[in-house]
Parts: sequence; C-alpha cells; structure tokens
Amino acid sequence: MSEPTYFILAALLDGPLHGYAIIKRAEEQSGGRVRLAVGTLYGALDRLAGSGLITVDREETVGGRPRRYFRITEDGAEAVTEEARRMARAARIVVGRPGTALS
Repeated sequence: MSEPTYFILAALLDGPLHGYAIIKRAEEQSGGRVRLAVGTLYGALDRLAGSGLITVDREETVGGRPRRYFRITEDGAEAVTEEARRMARAARIVVGRPGTALS
C-alpha cells in the first residue's frame, strides 16, 4: 500500500470527510510528508471506491459547488489496519537493535 493511500484511508477512520478535509488530515497525520494534489486525491479516491475500500457517504452543495463526503468501509478499515501491523512488524526488525541510533 502506498503512503498516500495509507494516509487517505487513515484520514477516514474517524468518520466521513470531503476531499479538501482528507488532504488536510493526511498532511497532518503524516507530519507534512503526504501533500496530495487535488487530481491525485480524486484519482486515488476513485480507485479506492472501485476496490470497495471507501464509499460515498453523502453529497451536499456548498456555495453553489458540490461537495462529496467519503467514508471508509469495513474492508478499508481492515486493509489500513493490516498495513499498520505490517509496518510495525517491519519496524521491529530495525528498532531496538543493539548499535542502532533507534534503540
């Protein structure tokens, strides 16, 4: 799972968000590492929806512009949780080793 995909899914764990809010949450949660361009975000959202990891929660019009809210599905929550576990297992191989700066 790519880092942007991981942070998009993680951003939705606390509830539905619209596109701009996903961009801001992903940037915050990644410590500024993930800065999603609008085109990149909506391409990723389309792929994630197509694979059943997210779905459209609702749509509303704000200031004459449509705003679509997305929510994570059960499959999406399982996928991002498993990715977090995978990364934790991988980190344990390095973190705490004698002689490393991370121990």
